[in-house]
Amino acid sequence: MDIKQSKWPKINKFGKLNVKNYLATVGLIIAIYFALYLPIAQDGIFSYTGGIYINILIFMLFAVSLNVVVGLMGQLSLGHAGFIAVGAYGASVTTQIMTAMGVMLPSPVQLLISSVVGGIIACVFGILVAIPTLRLRGDYLAIITLAFGEIIKYIIQNIDFKFKINGQDIFILGGAAGLKNIPNISTFTMVFVIVVISIIIMVMIMTSRQGRLILSIRENEIAAENIGIQINKVKVYGFALASFFAGVGGSLFAHNTGILTPDKFGFIFSIEILVMVVLGGLGSITGSILAAIFLTYLNEKPYRYPRKVQEVLNYTVNFDRPFLKWLSVKDFRNTAA
Repeated sequence: MDIKQSKWPKINKFGKLNVKNYLATVGLIIAIYFALYLPIAQDGIFSYTGGIYINILIFMLFAVSLNVVVGLMGQLSLGHAGFIAVGAYGASVTTQIMTAMGVMLPSPVQLLISSVVGGIIACVFGILVAIPTLRLRGDYLAIITLAFGEIIKYIIQNIDFKFKINGQDIFILGGAAGLKNIPNISTFTMVFVIVVISIIIMVMIMTSRQGRLILSIRENEIAAENIGIQINKVKVYGFALASFFAGVGGSLFAHNTGILTPDKFGFIFSIEILVMVVLGGLGSITGSILAAIFLTYLNEKPYRYPRKVQEVLNYTVNFDRPFLKWLSVKDFRNTAA
């Protein structure tokens, strides 16, 4: 009895410590929101700084979602832009359909529905890509995912498909001209809430049992299979998770820019996101967030930095330069092995 009584205070203290950590995290997120929002509140939708904040948040979601596959699962994917494109176009079509059918919903609800639909469509494509590539790894997987991204780009670039609802044209693929007149409903508040919730969900999943299974593939795929882990299902799950949140980010991107063009979702776009993941550290969610903030801010305000700094940045993110040549597939294979 004395032993049990001596253990309970420690358990209760541990529980209180967790609650305090959660409350501190929530408080920190709220403080960051108001610290960013209050200076731009008077400018409204025309705030240039607010637009930079929205871009940073969107790229944070892109980087963290790619880090699930590349950093946490140890699989090199070069087609992330394809999933973003699918989610962006799917969400844009959803918004057009709701508008044509006269569904009058508040902008936050409309953005949330479109983002979920875009994420689901991207998730389906992620599963379709993952299933045929279950036994591929390293450079072979990178080539397949790269091909997927380029196929998506050229499909949306060369096909112009539309239909009518209540006499209004609904453009699914706008061809080379892209999709235009997408409602700009990605406000700072909504983007902040969706991105924060998405990152929290990914962190919670990766710290759960399913997340540990994903990590086991990165550490040693052969050993994971030998102890009974169904690595094929885990890989499909990892790709589906990453592609879903890439689609959600694509929806936020589409409703922020108001126009989608196929050339935006090329190979270089995938490399830009991959650079954020590598710069922040493979497998580090916090590192991906910080790298996305750093690189997106420098890209938005290049005039504030000396020319030499810009040359270094250009040297770093240029795929033809040694930085990404150093990022060889062998490095990823060694990380996963």
